[in-house]
Amino acid sequence: MLPAMNRLSFRSACLAGFAVCAALIAFALYSQFHMGLEPCPLCIFQRVAFAALGIVFLVGGLHAPRSAGGRRGYGVLALLAAGVGMAIAGRHVWLTHLPADQVPSCGPPLAFMMETNAFTDVVRKVLTGSGECAKVDWSFLGLSMPAWSLLWFVLLACWALWASFRR
Repeated sequence: MLPAMNRLSFRSACLAGFAVCAALIAFALYSQFHMGLEPCPLCIFQRVAFAALGIVFLVGGLHAPRSAGGRRGYGVLALLAAGVGMAIAGRHVWLTHLPADQVPSCGPPLAFMMETNAFTDVVRKVLTGSGECAKVDWSFLGLSMPAWSLLWFVLLACWALWASFRR
């Protein structure tokens, strides 16, 4: 481990995690409004998971509990938020790798589903995925945006565990 990382306080580690989550959401918004990439329902749920994870990091950083139990509590909350994000992003990555004949049909837009269905029905429908979730519009270094999201959720989960459970 790098010596500088060992000196990093729990507060600094959490605020760094929050900054990364904020930067990832900012890039998602930039790609939507400036690059013209429309997010599918799974993309929007990944943004919500990044926001939840960012909030846990922010509150943990502002609170900065001195007790190991308090730090571990924030670590568990961050791990839960990151785990939900990993599940959503993992499902999204799986959909992008399906053969064309096995991709589910495209569903209605998320706004329409929210207006016409119960929230639990919307969540169930979105998590099953649809055709627009299988389309890859952007990639960097050979990874699609859902794959990058999955990677960032894994890295942020590891970061939260390191910050919360180290001596």
